[in-house]
Amino acid sequence: MANTYTQLYFHIVFAVKGRQNHISRKWKAELYQYITGVISNKDQKLMIINGMPDHLHLLIGTKPNCNLSALVRDIKANSSKWINEKRLVAGKFEWQTGFGAFTLGQSQIPKVVNYIRNQEEHHKKQTFQEEYIDFLNAYKIDFNNEYLFTEG
Repeated sequence: MANTYTQLYFHIVFAVKGRQNHISRKWKAELYQYITGVISNKDQKLMIINGMPDHLHLLIGTKPNCNLSALVRDIKANSSKWINEKRLVAGKFEWQTGFGAFTLGQSQIPKVVNYIRNQEEHHKKQTFQEEYIDFLNAYKIDFNNEYLFTEG
């Protein structure tokens, strides 16, 4: 759209189904490159990606016409297919249903980039579940613990 100027940023978090430690150090860089391609092909911008063996964090800059749910669906579906076609894990690889998405202002980007970059160090002190609940509380998102980490 002509004369439309935006800066829309999302910190996205999603987990491996059952929070299994399936993302291997051996091939995670290749996975991250693949996901970067999926996002780029959707005409959006991946600023940083990192994670742990059981979950990923992405910082994405989007255009106003981006359907975030469809973008995350495509990232998860395509990357699952890629992992399974390459037989990178024993059995079938799947991402857990759902995701977290948190908006950011321009001034927050350096802090979030640093946070995502240092996932390994961060998770020496806090589990993924604790981290995720902290995000939900910080953004004042209502949630039900009973359904938060289901296997579906």
